[in-house]
Amino acid sequence: MNWFWFAIIALLCWSGSDFFSKLGCVDSRDRYSHLKMVIAVGAVMGLHAAYEVFIGGTEISWQVIWTYLPVSLLYILSMAMGYVGLRYIELSISSPICNSSGTLVAVATIIVSGVAGMNGWQLAAIALVCCGVIGLGVAEMTEDEELRRARQAKGKWQYAKNWRALLLPAAYCVLDAAGTFADSLVLETLDEDSANVAYELTFLAAGVFCLAFLLAKRQRFTLRAEVPKYTGAIFETAGQFAYIYALADKEHVAMSAPIISAYCAASVLWSRLFLKERLSWKHYLAIFVTVVGIVIMGVFDA
Repeated sequence: MNWFWFAIIALLCWSGSDFFSKLGCVDSRDRYSHLKMVIAVGAVMGLHAAYEVFIGGTEISWQVIWTYLPVSLLYILSMAMGYVGLRYIELSISSPICNSSGTLVAVATIIVSGVAGMNGWQLAAIALVCCGVIGLGVAEMTEDEELRRARQAKGKWQYAKNWRALLLPAAYCVLDAAGTFADSLVLETLDEDSANVAYELTFLAAGVFCLAFLLAKRQRFTLRAEVPKYTGAIFETAGQFAYIYALADKEHVAMSAPIISAYCAASVLWSRLFLKERLSWKHYLAIFVTVVGIVIMGVFDA
């Protein structure tokens, strides 16, 4: 049953990454919080890459790094966009939209190659996620401002109606889907462990670049503000580690994949319990439809 526990750990870690990243990026007064989050993730991933190379024995070279660079940049840019978006929208809404990238890849596959090889469940999952995400957008942008303020009254943060709030997680979804599609092509020629280390080292380089930029801007770093960011970074890296081991058990991928893919549902739960986010019934209905579609996609993508 090791696969099960690794899947649960991945679910909890990635939902924890969502939660702590939200805490680290939500301060609207800090216009560079997303760059500080990139620094945190880069630092933790750099440490993990060092462990994989010097202790785990993973082989890495400049050729691997350059080959995987386009994929790494798409993933890093998508995460940075997601961090910016956390300032303007509830985590309960952002996470399901961001986590719909796998379905976007499936839609792109249908456009390019048609529905050959896809069964009815997969097509239904794609339809559910698309309807759910569109429903979230409709619920968000048509909600009355007085009702919005009333439901947000007991929450930790208040948000105004803003198209940018939806466009940023949507941008994450598109960029992450492009990264996933490119990943599937590049990994035909690269070892997966080496590619993952290349990604982590590129993230480290991005973090160093962001740090140099912020130091030039004379930005301050405070322990209180940075702790959530590094906690989220640790959860992100730990989730990736558990994810790899969960899917390594090929006999149980059909069960571990949907468990992991449902981590956005846990993110919604944490946001409800700890951030006191309250949504309308239309939001929750759209979230439910989206999560159901993502889980079904996880089952048949295994």
